[in-house]
Amino acid sequence: MEISDNFIEDTSFINEDFSQVFLEKGEYEFCTFRKCNFAKSDISSIKFLDCKFENCDLTMVALTNTIFRDIQFNDCKIIGVQFDKCNEFILSFNFSKCILNYSSFYKLKIENIVFNECHLIEVDFSECNLRNSTFGKCNLEKAIFENTNVREADFRSSYNFTINPEINNIKMAQFSTSGLVGLLSKYDIKIHH
Repeated sequence: MEISDNFIEDTSFINEDFSQVFLEKGEYEFCTFRKCNFAKSDISSIKFLDCKFENCDLTMVALTNTIFRDIQFNDCKIIGVQFDKCNEFILSFNFSKCILNYSSFYKLKIENIVFNECHLIEVDFSECNLRNSTFGKCNLEKAIFENTNVREADFRSSYNFTINPEINNIKMAQFSTSGLVGLLSKYDIKIHH
């Protein structure tokens, strides 16, 4: 993995357009990126530690071998991003009020992740380990759960999901009664409230 000697700490980047001039390779620690445009840019092999991304556009950003440790994404547009290309070592992040439609977390081990009020339409969670994760008020329409571990995950306030209990580990996961429809949809039965 190529990471330069460039080390940036405790720095705020505001209204920067990294879609035109890519973010310099290196290690960013305790940095804040606010209202920055990363759309279709390449942040591969960059190391982000304890950073925040706020009101940023990361649509279709390239993340090959990128390191994310203790990252908070708030109010970000993160459409069509392949998080499964990230470096899996110490991978940890949380998302609040983000649009993550068409993104992929395929095969990632991201236990205890928090998605709060996010749009997760057609997101691929196939073969993911999402144990003990929280999906708070999330739209999971057409999100893919296949051979996914959602053991002890919290889906109580989320909606539009379809999770087949026969091919996913849902033991001890929490669902509201309205969410039962998403667990039973494969059986083509009618549930009345």
